[in-house]
Amino acid sequence: MKVGLKTIVFIRDAGGFGDALSAALHPQPHSSLRRLEESFELSLEHYGIRDRKASGRIVHFVDDLGVFQVTLLHLQNYETPILACAFSEVLKLIMIEQSSARSTFIFPFLVSSSKLRRDAKSIKLEDKMSLLYGVPLGSEIDGSQALAAKTQKPPPSLQINHEPLACVLHIARVLKLPAFILIGQEGQRQDRELIDDMGELLAGSSSLLYSKDKLVWHSVKSSQEGEEPWRALYG
Repeated sequence: MKVGLKTIVFIRDAGGFGDALSAALHPQPHSSLRRLEESFELSLEHYGIRDRKASGRIVHFVDDLGVFQVTLLHLQNYETPILACAFSEVLKLIMIEQSSARSTFIFPFLVSSSKLRRDAKSIKLEDKMSLLYGVPLGSEIDGSQALAAKTQKPPPSLQINHEPLACVLHIARVLKLPAFILIGQEGQRQDRELIDDMGELLAGSSSLLYSKDKLVWHSVKSSQEGEEPWRALYG
């Protein structure tokens, strides 16, 4: 699977966060980058999964020399453990395709604040910037310092009760991916303002332009959120 030098990966959600943000990211004025789109569907049979496939769509920004500069990859969301298998398969094919020029990754997530638990001391110290957590992984990527400067490192007490985010964190750490995970806390202030902040960060780190007026997004919160007390057994 061919991707750009910078790859932004979205796990698709019911609210359409990734699709909305992707639609608002464009080449800079007078840029030579052109937009290409494709879809993918990958077998998961060697994981013992025969009735599902890893599917999604990809948006590439390609320069006039045919070099894939930036890729926006949208992976369909699945229940665990299928999500872990699908995510691993996509990363495996990306790494097989790459030779000397290894892609760097950014994983943006918009997560309900109720899915991010931290102790009372951490909550007291939180400010506006703490609504955007930043987690660098592996070797430092281009632009990671700028991302880190505008986000806050999660407190050590943070517990993540969001399966897609927890899955990506675990697999990216195991594979030692050069990556940065960007986490926005939904429901703490105007979500539209928070998404705009995330869009500006993603655009700045990938030499793209974020157009606020192109963002069409309406929050759709799961009806099950907060209704699964068995999850508390796992911390």
